[in-house]
Amino acid sequence: MKMLSIAALALVTLGGCAAPFDAKVSRFQQLAPPSGQSFVVQASDPKLDGGIEFGQYAQIVSAKLANAGYRPATDPAHADLVVKLGYDVDKGREKTIGTGFSPYGGRFGLGFGGPYGRGFGYPYGYYGRSRFAYGFYDPFLFDDDGVTSFTVYTSELDLKINRADNGQRVFEGTAKAQSRSDDLPYLVPRLVEAMFTGFPGNSGETVKITIAPEKKK
Repeated sequence: MKMLSIAALALVTLGGCAAPFDAKVSRFQQLAPPSGQSFVVQASDPKLDGGIEFGQYAQIVSAKLANAGYRPATDPAHADLVVKLGYDVDKGREKTIGTGFSPYGGRFGLGFGGPYGRGFGYPYGYYGRSRFAYGFYDPFLFDDDGVTSFTVYTSELDLKINRADNGQRVFEGTAKAQSRSDDLPYLVPRLVEAMFTGFPGNSGETVKITIAPEKKK
């Protein structure tokens, strides 16, 4: 019984930790090497242009592009590149899983990801000094029957870049994630981070990127 309590405590402790954010990112690109080309960020849905919420996400994208060697256009009408940003989250679906642990089943399904076997979680220090890792993580919670049910939401961010002079598409990327949150102010910045990890990426390649949770201050 004592071992059972310890096992349950370990699962509760890990389950209560902030989980990494996982995204699957696909990118296709024919971008010329950055040399200070100017850009303007617009909403894929024209109804969002001018909105406060969209403006916050556009600022995040602008900062990422500036870090990559591009510059915001002082006059949007004369920008070299037009960046189209779109995002959405679905209404969710119910997911039921067995946790591998049940106080009535007489077995312990404890496991830790990475080199420690199958299960969940990454060993401490997995990320090193970076908040990014390539891989996937599937956290879950459990109940006394070793089975849990919860809602999973699928979010998506689309980024397209066209040349302003002739409309030629030079970049298109999609970042998708599944999470237990449907909160766009939480999801969109993390999808942007995933999109710009290794930007512009290898054309035609799909990668799974994990963003470590923010450290508590």
